[in-house]
Amino acid sequence: MVETLLLVGVIASIFVGFNIGGSSTGITWGPSVGAGIVKKTTAAAIMTVFVFLGGMTVGQNVMGTLSGDIITVELTLSMGVAVLFFIGLGILVANIFGVPVPTSMTTVGAIAGLGLATDTLNYATIAEIVSWWIVTPIIGFWIGAVIGRYIYPEVNRRVTIESSDGPLLTLERQGLVPKPVRGPNTTRSELASTVVVLIIGCYMAFSAGASNVPNAAAPLVGEAGLDVNTAVIVATLAIGLGGFTIARRTMESVGGELSDIPLLAALFVMVTASTITTALSYIGIPISLVMATVMTIVGIGWGRATRPITVREAVSRDPDINDREIQLGAIVAEEQEDEPTPAIGEQETEQVLDGSDLFNPRAVIKYVSMWIIGPSMSTILAYGFFTLVPGVT
Repeated sequence: MVETLLLVGVIASIFVGFNIGGSSTGITWGPSVGAGIVKKTTAAAIMTVFVFLGGMTVGQNVMGTLSGDIITVELTLSMGVAVLFFIGLGILVANIFGVPVPTSMTTVGAIAGLGLATDTLNYATIAEIVSWWIVTPIIGFWIGAVIGRYIYPEVNRRVTIESSDGPLLTLERQGLVPKPVRGPNTTRSELASTVVVLIIGCYMAFSAGASNVPNAAAPLVGEAGLDVNTAVIVATLAIGLGGFTIARRTMESVGGELSDIPLLAALFVMVTASTITTALSYIGIPISLVMATVMTIVGIGWGRATRPITVREAVSRDPDINDREIQLGAIVAEEQEDEPTPAIGEQETEQVLDGSDLFNPRAVIKYVSMWIIGPSMSTILAYGFFTLVPGVT
């Protein structure tokens, strides 16, 4: 009986990890695949490796929070399987209706519902986690705003991420050992920018592993039946499988709903979101990578678009600035290489003002709504289930 229940739990863990891999691989490598810097299969392979590293290192802290800190008792096998069921159900419903689901927050909600039903909820831990859920979007927005106002315009004017025809590297076979050399059309700047893009992608994959591996693994750790290393391996393989399969379409379309921003801007978003997510995972806070990503995109757009006015004017909506038009599309237009970037408070060039929309407000509202609806529904459903079926606990 126990072996059968554990097998069901492993299958549920694989289902959760598989869907996580489909979404997180697209978010992590979509911009690079779209720019032709890396192929989908290569992206999925790199994603699997760094997800494992993130889950095995920083992810251990989140694992401890999910499996032992949210409730005052350890998750049993039956509890863990039920929690995975609610996580998987949330992902399935989200996929059916085409809405994004914050997996980390849904996981916390399911475990919190169990704690409420069994009177074992650690209110101090939940309060700390929820407070970070409130603060993180604000942090992401303002870091993005600073980047958009003061850093991105200058970097965008000076840096061009190139992509030439032909292979990036070739093998030179003149010596005993073949050595890689630049392709026939590859410039030094193209090689350097490609390396930077790959490093940032690996960093984001590591961050995704740190925050997402525990969602699929934690409910089966400890008293539930699996040791930590085995659970991480199972979750990593499932995430990798999702990356090699359903993520292929996601990598093609990622970013289209929120924004059509260029690769350079996407790299700023990736570094910022990954750093926020990794830092919070390090202190054991389950957090959604999508949360930091979305709000950083919005922040960069706001900062870039409001350069024609000062921060005081932007915040206070001073009526005297009507002659300085603000366009959210500013980030998607290229700066003129032979013109200096306008100073803060100066009107932008027409080329910048004519950029297409930075983001789809409806998409942002949908994401933010799911940050509230996702964990709330998983908490309510788990509470109802564990209250009506007390024998599971």
